[in-house]
Amino acid sequence: MIIDHPLLGPRDAAEFVYLGDASLIDRPDWQADDAGRRFHDYLHLRDNPAGEHRELWFHEQGDRSWLVVTRDTLTHEIVRVELARDVALAKGRDR
Repeated sequence: MIIDHPLLGPRDAAEFVYLGDASLIDRPDWQADDAGRRFHDYLHLRDNPAGEHRELWFHEQGDRSWLVVTRDTLTHEIVRVELARDVALAKGRDR
């Protein structure tokens, strides 16, 4: 599988480490009244979708960047690749 890195261009997936659901970017507020429940859900509850899914990938054998890869889990087709930093900053602006 080839991942089209936004800064470095096409790279073999072997250079990356898959780290799970991209929703991990949305860390719960540790000061919330129900922080214990939110962190439990954040750490232990995951979806396993069939179809398009946003995932975190780490470029371990390259520039060590974090990416959000939108991929179809049935076909492995990569739909979009974004720097995780840009995704996190955009979410901050949406709030």
